[in-house]
Amino acid sequence: MALRKRGAGFILLALLGGVLLGSALGQLLGVLLPAGVVRDFFIRAATPGLTQPVTVDLLVMTLTLGFTFKLNIVALLGVVLMAYLLRWV
Repeated sequence: MALRKRGAGFILLALLGGVLLGSALGQLLGVLLPAGVVRDFFIRAATPGLTQPVTVDLLVMTLTLGFTFKLNIVALLGVVLMAYLLRWV
Protein backbone atom coordinates (compact mmCIF):
# COMPACT_ATOMS: atom_id res chain seq x y z
CA MET A 1 0.00 0.00 0.00
CA ALA A 2 1.47 3.31 -1.07
CA LEU A 3 1.42 6.18 1.38
CA ARG A 4 -0.24 9.31 0.06
CA LYS A 5 0.45 12.78 1.31
CA ARG A 6 -2.66 14.56 2.56
CA GLY A 7 -3.07 18.23 3.19
CA ALA A 8 -3.88 19.65 6.60
CA GLY A 9 -7.22 20.90 5.28
CA PHE A 10 -8.29 17.38 4.30
CA ILE A 11 -7.33 15.99 7.69
CA LEU A 12 -9.13 18.77 9.59
CA LEU A 13 -12.21 18.35 7.42
CA ALA A 14 -12.26 14.59 8.02
CA LEU A 15 -11.87 15.02 11.79
CA LEU A 16 -14.58 17.70 11.83
CA GLY A 17 -16.83 15.30 9.95
CA GLY A 18 -16.12 12.65 12.61
CA VAL A 19 -17.06 15.08 15.37
CA LEU A 20 -20.28 16.10 13.62
CA LEU A 21 -21.36 12.56 12.84
CA GLY A 22 -20.45 11.37 16.33
CA SER A 23 -22.37 14.22 17.97
CA ALA A 24 -25.42 13.55 15.83
CA LEU A 25 -25.26 9.85 16.65
CA GLY A 26 -24.89 10.63 20.36
CA GLN A 27 -27.96 12.87 20.29
CA LEU A 28 -29.91 10.21 18.39
CA LEU A 29 -28.94 7.59 20.99
CA GLY A 30 -30.03 10.02 23.71
CA VAL A 31 -33.47 10.24 22.13
CA LEU A 32 -33.85 6.52 21.47
CA LEU A 33 -32.55 5.12 24.76
CA PRO A 34 -34.81 5.01 27.83
CA ALA A 35 -34.01 7.23 30.80
CA GLY A 36 -31.21 5.84 32.91
CA VAL A 37 -27.48 5.67 33.41
CA VAL A 38 -26.66 4.59 29.85
CA ARG A 39 -28.66 7.44 28.33
CA ASP A 40 -27.02 9.95 30.67
CA PHE A 41 -23.61 8.59 29.69
CA PHE A 42 -24.25 9.18 25.99
CA ILE A 43 -25.84 12.63 26.25
CA ARG A 44 -23.51 14.12 28.87
CA ALA A 45 -21.18 16.55 27.13
CA ALA A 46 -18.23 18.72 28.01
CA THR A 47 -18.54 22.28 26.73
CA PRO A 48 -15.13 23.95 26.65
CA GLY A 49 -14.96 27.44 25.20
CA LEU A 50 -15.76 31.03 26.01
CA THR A 51 -18.90 31.26 28.11
CA GLN A 52 -19.12 35.03 27.62
CA PRO A 53 -18.32 36.50 24.20
CA VAL A 54 -15.29 38.78 23.95
CA THR A 55 -16.12 42.24 22.63
CA VAL A 56 -13.49 44.43 20.99
CA ASP A 57 -14.46 48.06 20.42
CA LEU A 58 -12.41 49.61 17.59
CA LEU A 59 -14.33 52.94 17.55
CA VAL A 60 -15.28 52.42 13.90
CA MET A 61 -16.69 48.95 14.48
CA THR A 62 -17.24 46.49 17.28
CA LEU A 63 -16.24 42.84 17.04
CA THR A 64 -17.87 40.19 19.18
CA LEU A 65 -16.09 36.84 19.24
CA GLY A 66 -16.95 33.63 21.00
CA PHE A 67 -17.09 29.89 20.57
CA THR A 68 -18.15 26.80 22.48
CA PHE A 69 -17.58 23.14 21.71
CA LYS A 70 -20.07 20.52 22.84
CA LEU A 71 -18.30 17.16 22.90
CA ASN A 72 -19.83 13.91 24.07
CA ILE A 73 -18.31 10.44 24.24
CA VAL A 74 -19.73 9.37 20.88
CA ALA A 75 -18.21 12.47 19.22
CA LEU A 76 -14.82 11.45 20.57
CA LEU A 77 -15.37 7.94 19.23
CA GLY A 78 -16.20 9.52 15.86
CA VAL A 79 -12.87 11.36 15.87
CA VAL A 80 -11.00 8.15 16.71
CA LEU A 81 -12.86 6.30 13.95
CA MET A 82 -12.10 9.01 11.38
CA ALA A 83 -8.44 9.08 12.40
CA TYR A 84 -8.31 5.31 11.92
CA LEU A 85 -10.07 5.56 8.54
CA LEU A 86 -7.63 8.24 7.38
CA ARG A 87 -4.96 5.57 7.34
CA TRP A 88 -6.88 3.70 4.63
CA VAL A 89 -8.21 6.56 2.49
